[in-house]
Amino acid sequence: MRIVIQRVSSASVKIDLRTGSIGPGILVLLGIKDTDSEAEADFLAQKCAELRIFEDEDGKMNRSLLDTAGSALVVSQFTLYGDCRKGRRPSFIAAAPSQKAERLYEYFVSRLREQIATVETGEFGAMMQVCLVNEGPVTLILEK
Repeated sequence: MRIVIQRVSSASVKIDLRTGSIGPGILVLLGIKDTDSEAEADFLAQKCAELRIFEDEDGKMNRSLLDTAGSALVVSQFTLYGDCRKGRRPSFIAAAPSQKAERLYEYFVSRLREQIATVETGEFGAMMQVCLVNEGPVTLILEK
């Protein structure tokens, strides 16, 4: 499982007429590999909640989403497992099959919701427009 976390002052996702948005918090782009399980989702959901990437009163990154009561926007992103080493077209062979990926995506979101009060989502498999204001900028890639 691979995630890209961006610290944001705001983020939103638009799917057709539906929009989800958050204020200060994190945008999580979530890619699921064919060998992933609930164990990876558990680890990364907890890591998202506890990762100290928000500034304290001294300007140091010592606070987490839990400390700041921040929000999360989670968007599925199978292209995180795009392999561009050969040719000109990415191969997505390492990405999980859609049915498995959707189940683990929903599981990850449910585990994050157990820890964070506000979790918005995109729609699995849909064409989406994601907007964000990256704060810092702070962008991290985590993999389990």
